[in-house]
Amino acid sequence: MRILLTGRNGQVGWELERKLAPLGEVIATDRATLDLAEPDAIRRAVREAKPQIIVNAAAYTAVDQAESEPELAMQINGSAPGVLAEEAKRLGALLVHYSTDYVFDGEKATPYLEDDPPNPINVYGKTKLEGERAIQAVGCRHLILRASWVYSLRKANFLLTVIRLARRNARVRIVVDQVGTPTSAGLVAQATVWALGSSSVSEGLFHAAARGMASRHAFATEVVERLGLTCTVEPARTSEFSLPAQRPASSALAPDRLEHSLGVEMPVWREDLMGCLLPVLEGRAALPA
Repeated sequence: MRILLTGRNGQVGWELERKLAPLGEVIATDRATLDLAEPDAIRRAVREAKPQIIVNAAAYTAVDQAESEPELAMQINGSAPGVLAEEAKRLGALLVHYSTDYVFDGEKATPYLEDDPPNPINVYGKTKLEGERAIQAVGCRHLILRASWVYSLRKANFLLTVIRLARRNARVRIVVDQVGTPTSAGLVAQATVWALGSSSVSEGLFHAAARGMASRHAFATEVVERLGLTCTVEPARTSEFSLPAQRPASSALAPDRLEHSLGVEMPVWREDLMGCLLPVLEGRAALPA
C-alpha cells in the first residue's frame, strides 16, 4: 500500500510518518517538497505517487496570523483539501484530513458532537470548515478527523509554551475562561492508524480527541505539577490579553462516535498528557530551554 503524507514536519505529521510505516510505503512530504498553496503542485505530487491513501496533515495553523493572511490561510486550509479530494476521487483513494475544534463558536457548555452546527468565529476556523466542506462536496472516500488543542514535545504549541514560561518565571498567568480538550499529537496519529485498520470505520467525520474538558489554566497547572516545576500558575481572563483572533470560550470535542465505531476508549486528557510527558519524566527527552 502506498500512502502519501503531507506535513511530515508538523506535530501530527511527525507522529504519523512513524505510525503509518507498518501499513505500507509512506511517501512523506513537507512544505519544501509540496506547497499546498499551489494547486498544480498538489495534483502533480498525487499523480506521481499514485497512493491508495492520502493523509493530509499539513495546514496553516497560525491562528492569529491568519487574521492578516486570510487568502493564504484559505488556500492551504480551504482550497487545497478540495484539490486533494478531487485527486483522491480520480484515483479511488481514501483521503484522511484533519480539522479543528475551532469550527465551533464556543457557546456550548458540553463537548461538541459531530452533528452540532459549526459556526467559526475566527479566520482560521472558517478556513478549516471550508476545507471540510470542500472534501464533502467532491464526494471522494474520506475520513475527516477533528482534533482539539493539539500539543507535543515538538514544534510550537501550548504545552511547550507553558513549560518555557514556567521554567523562566516564578509566576505565570494563564487564561481560565477558555475550555477545550487537550489532545496529544501522538493520540491523533494513533486514532488515525486505528481507523485505517478498522473495518467498521470506512469514512465520515469523527472527533479524534481525548476525553474530558479542561481550561487552559487547568492544563497548565497539571503540566507544572507533573513536571515538578516550582512556578505558580495564576488564573487570568482572555480579555486581559490583546490577540488578533477571537477564541471560542468552550470548544471541547466528544470522541464518542469514534470510540463506538472503533470499539476503543480514548484516554482522559490527563492520562494522554502523562503519556506525552513520559519521555521527559524518564530522562529520555529534555525540557525546552
